[in-house]
Amino acid sequence: MYKIVSRLLLYGDMPKDTILMELADIVRKMDDGSQTKEELSTRVFTQMKHLLQVATDYGFDENLWHNYLTFLLITNENPFSITCEKVGANIGSVNYFAKSDFKAFRDLFHYDFSRLEAYLGVDCFSRISHYQAIGKKELMYNKNVSEKVRALSRKLEAAGDEDAFFDCVTSFYKAYGVGMFGLNKAFRIQSREDGQVDFIAINNMDTVMLDDLIGYEIQKKKLVDNTQAFVLGRKANNVLLFGDSGTGKSTSIKAIVNAFYDQGLRMIEIYKHQFKDLSAVIAQIKNRNYKFIIYMDDLSFEEFEVEYKFLKAVIEGGVETRPDNILIYATSNRRHLIKENWSDRDDMEHDNGMHRSDTMEEKLSLVNRFGVTICYSKPSQKEYFHIVEELARRSGVTMPEAELRAEANKWELSHGGISGRTAQQFINYLLGGME
Repeated sequence: MYKIVSRLLLYGDMPKDTILMELADIVRKMDDGSQTKEELSTRVFTQMKHLLQVATDYGFDENLWHNYLTFLLITNENPFSITCEKVGANIGSVNYFAKSDFKAFRDLFHYDFSRLEAYLGVDCFSRISHYQAIGKKELMYNKNVSEKVRALSRKLEAAGDEDAFFDCVTSFYKAYGVGMFGLNKAFRIQSREDGQVDFIAINNMDTVMLDDLIGYEIQKKKLVDNTQAFVLGRKANNVLLFGDSGTGKSTSIKAIVNAFYDQGLRMIEIYKHQFKDLSAVIAQIKNRNYKFIIYMDDLSFEEFEVEYKFLKAVIEGGVETRPDNILIYATSNRRHLIKENWSDRDDMEHDNGMHRSDTMEEKLSLVNRFGVTICYSKPSQKEYFHIVEELARRSGVTMPEAELRAEANKWELSHGGISGRTAQQFINYLLGGME
C-alpha cells in the first residue's frame, strides 16, 4: 500500500496522521519488520476506530474503505480539483498527473488487506467491506454528504480503468464542487492565531422551505427575487430583514439557502464579535465557484459599540471591495440596527462642540448599505389564527376551529404575544399532548 500512496502527486499532500497515511505506514512497518505484531495491531485498531468514527459521522454504509477513499477524493482541495470545480475537465497536461493519481486510487480501492489480516490474525478489514450500519435518525449525521459519498463510491467501484475513474470524479467536481464547500450548505467560522479563519460546517441545518413559513408572501418574494438574481450572476443587493421577533426572518434565510443550494448557494454565519475576521473570510471565498451569503442574525449595536464602522467598510467603500460572489443578509429587530438615544438628536454636544446629528447620521447610514430592506411585522389577530389553523392542518391536529382559536388566544396571552413562533409553539404543545 505504501508504494501505491507514494505514487500520489496531486492528492499526495495529506497529513501523516490521516487514516490512509497511517495504514500505508503500518504495511511498510510490517514489511520491514521494524514494529512488533502487538504494536502494529494496536495501530490497526486505532485506525479502524477512526474509520468507524468517520463512518458514523457521515452515515457511511456497505464498503467503508471505499466510502473513506471517496470522501478523501471529494474533499481534497488542490489546483486540479478546484479548476474542475470551476470549468470541468478540460484538455491539459495536468490531466496526465491526475489520471496517474486516479490509477493509484483505483488500486487502493481494490487493495487486498488479506496479507495484513493474516499476519496480525485480524479480520476487521473484511468486515468493513460489507458493513451494515445501524439505522439512525438523519439529525445524527450529515445526510447530504452521506448520500453523495455513497453514490460516487458505487460509481468508482465499477470504474474499469483510470479514464473511467477520471470521468466520475471530475463530473462530481463540476456538479457539486470540491471540499467542504462542495458538500455542505452552511458554515460558521473559527479564528486562528495567524489571522486566518477555519470554516466549520453546520451539519444538519434545518430543512425548512419557504412554503413552511405561512404568510409573508410579499416579503418572501422580494427575498427570492434578489437571491435568484444573485445565483444567476446578475446584480443583486445586500438584504436586511427587520421587524418583530418570531416572525420568520431567520427562517426565511435558512429556507433560501435550502432552495438555492443546488444552484451553488452557500451560507456563512458570522457573529458580531467576528467582524474583525470578515476580510479573512472574503479572501478565502472570493475565488471559489460558489455564491456566498454572509449571514448575520439578530444584528444590532449598542451606543458604545463601534463594530458597525468596520461592517460599513466591508459592505461598501472599504479598501477591499466586496466580490461579486458574496452578499450580506442580516436580520434585526431594529429598523436602523443601532440604538438611538434622544441625546443623539440634540444637534450640539456642549462639552466639545461636536454635532450629535453627525454622529447619528453616521450610525444610521449603516442601514443604507443594504440595498433591500424587508419588514416582517407582527401578524394581526386574524393572521395569527390563520397561521395556527394552517399549522394545525399540516400537523394533523383535528381540534374544532372555534376551540383551536380559543386555546391559541389563551396561549399567546401567556407566551410572549402574537407571532408565528408563538403559533408554532402552541401547535407543538398540542402535539405533545396527543397520544
